[in-house]
Amino acid sequence: MEKNEKAKEDELIQKAVNEDEDNLKEEKAEEKGKKKHEEKEQGKKILQDMKKEIEEKDKGIQERDKNIKELTDKFVRLQADFMNYKKRSEKEKESIISYAAEDIITSILPVLDDFERALVTIENKEDSFYKGVEIIYNELLKILKKNGLKEISCLKEKFDPNYHHAVCQEENENYEEGSIIEVFQKGYMLKDKVLRPSMVKIAK
Repeated sequence: MEKNEKAKEDELIQKAVNEDEDNLKEEKAEEKGKKKHEEKEQGKKILQDMKKEIEEKDKGIQERDKNIKELTDKFVRLQADFMNYKKRSEKEKESIISYAAEDIITSILPVLDDFERALVTIENKEDSFYKGVEIIYNELLKILKKNGLKEISCLKEKFDPNYHHAVCQEENENYEEGSIIEVFQKGYMLKDKVLRPSMVKIAK
């Protein structure tokens, strides 16, 4: 009888122990699950914070890139404006120098004509006076050519109203119609611009 009661008592104790162990396991499982959930949530929060931080940094980078692009575009425009201004200034400077030279050279052309007439009229080509005039004429012509003066070619050329001024016409079997047969006054160009057209006679 006592044995049965003791066995029942042991059984009840064991059952209680088992229940406690089960409860403890459940509590540990719940605690573990809760901890795992908390870690998961914490991980999510960290990821969200990181994502937010990255987005903010991306936004900052995009803003910075935008500012850099705007500054670069502004610099390129300013550089282009400066280069255009520089080109315009150089062109204006060249134009001023060119026009200044044009006025001076145009005023010298009659002097050049006088020298040429003098050289033609002096009979004694060995005379020292002739030699002196020739030297001055050649030096003057050399300086003018150095500054862009060019004589317009005429004789036996076809008449061109852009470069020649026809004073008269004459029938001449030795020349084609419209060809220049005589030059009354030389014409000159300054680089690509006609300063004075040649005064000529043409064949008809």
